[in-house]
Formats: sequence, C-alpha cells, structure tokens
Amino acid sequence: MTSDAQWAPLSPYSTGVRGRCPRCGQGHLFDGFLKLRPNCEVCGLDYSFADPADGPAFFVICFACVPSVALAVWIEVAFQPPFWVHLLTSLPFMLLTCIPPLRPLKGWLVASQYFYKAEQGKWDRSSHPQNPSAAAPEPLQPEE
Repeated sequence: MTSDAQWAPLSPYSTGVRGRCPRCGQGHLFDGFLKLRPNCEVCGLDYSFADPADGPAFFVICFACVPSVALAVWIEVAFQPPFWVHLLTSLPFMLLTCIPPLRPLKGWLVASQYFYKAEQGKWDRSSHPQNPSAAAPEPLQPEE
C-alpha cells in the first residue's frame, strides 16, 4: 500500500467511466456489473471510502427513464398501437437507455469522491462556544 502523494491526480471522468482505479488508473473498480471490489489489485487503494448510494440510479431516472416513458406515452397517444408494438419499441428503448449507463455513472461518482476527497458531512463543534448567549452580539441601540 502506498500513499496518495506518490500518484499523479487522474481525471475522475476518464478513470470512472472506464471502471478503473481512481488513484492509479490501471486496476478495476468493479467486481461484477455494479458491485465494487474491496480494493485495487494494482495499487492497493481501499475502496471502502466510496459510497455512491443512489446517485447513478437518480441520474438514470432523470436523464433516461423520463424521456423513455415520454416516448412510450407519445407513441400511445399519437398512434394508439396494440400492446405488442410497445413490447417491440418502448421496452427495448427503455432497457437500452436505462441499464447501460449505470456502471459508468457509478464509476464516475466513485472516482469523483476520491478525486475531490469527499467525506460525510460533520458538524464542527470545536469553534462553537459552550454558551451561545454569551457569544451573541450586542443589539444596536438607537442614537439620541
């Protein structure tokens, strides 16, 4: 295992979309379609920092599912085709626009978390006084 200072920063887009390690660009991110590996087989980077959560699904829903459903609704309203037409047009279009982007989007989000050193938000309580009323500024007094 080596420190991050020995590695040149790599673009999260170029490494993440290809499913490569965000530190070295050589190892693999995935162990299967969407399952993250525990670490990089080349540089040993531990991937436990990565938590893309529902980010890839959110982007796919916004940018692929909504237009796919809009296309299916338009076909239905404009042509009123039988159900089998939707099975041959709308369903394949939806599957092809919704499933393939999941992996590159997840890779990009994981690589971005590494590149920007994203961490879970925490309250910094060290700079807050113990007694909040003691630190309150004095109210302005009208001049007479």
